[in-house]
Amino acid sequence: MIKEIQLEDIKSLFGYRNEDANKGDFGKVGILGGSIKYSGAVKLASMSLCTLRSGCGLVRVIVPSAIASMVAPYLLEQTLYPYQSLEDIKIAIQNLDVLALGMGWDKDPEHVTILKYILENFEGKIVIDADGLNTLVGELDLLKITKAQVVLTPHLKEFSRLTGQTVDEIKRDAITIATHFAKTYHVFLVLKGHTTIVTDGNHVYKCTCGSPGMATSGSGDVLSGILAGMLGYFDCNLLTISAGVLVNGIAGEAAAYDKTDISMIASDTISHIPDAIKRIRGE
Repeated sequence: MIKEIQLEDIKSLFGYRNEDANKGDFGKVGILGGSIKYSGAVKLASMSLCTLRSGCGLVRVIVPSAIASMVAPYLLEQTLYPYQSLEDIKIAIQNLDVLALGMGWDKDPEHVTILKYILENFEGKIVIDADGLNTLVGELDLLKITKAQVVLTPHLKEFSRLTGQTVDEIKRDAITIATHFAKTYHVFLVLKGHTTIVTDGNHVYKCTCGSPGMATSGSGDVLSGILAGMLGYFDCNLLTISAGVLVNGIAGEAAAYDKTDISMIASDTISHIPDAIKRIRGE
């Protein structure tokens, strides 16, 4: 099955919540990233904010202790978990439903150790993006043994590194290459682009929603944040992941309408997540 995702496909996911709901009903999400070189304080904070805007109940921002003071001023509703060692990370990820990782990590042999531990031991849902994908290169067999449900969100260049194929080769047959990769490594793959491809290795949803204004720093973090937030309270399957991609695209279109495709920035997409949800609901 190859299908373009439509509003009617996902409308039922965004019903109104029960009046007696509490934050524990909507999942605990962790965001693990950052480094001295790429502290990404605002990016990490924005990503955690869009995770909350997407409906999860609680967010932990897990960063190296060396940059914790840079990130802290940007956090309000989120909690901050600084780490100095793998042991600290083990504590920080306890009881999480979802873990998004890799943003601003940079290249560091320690990150291979962290990623290996998480894939071997974490049993929730994992969203891997940015430098997490680069860290995964050479360690792909870990995906075959993990007990977690894994979502990878590469753009074409990152996917080229993962597959060893050139960007041009991927462009020529993106759906075939993406589905083969997802099936081989038992992952959900979100191949970002003008047409974003979402596949579990058997079926494919395509999303053409979005704006050229989303070609700006931090937009990938926003998508990963939306996916992590929604997976806090949804099952990890092709439809819900595609729903997250569509929410991101609709919010990006609204941001471009508001700020123009030239002037919009990634945080503008975050501010329009509520508009995207209203549109999906038909409000």
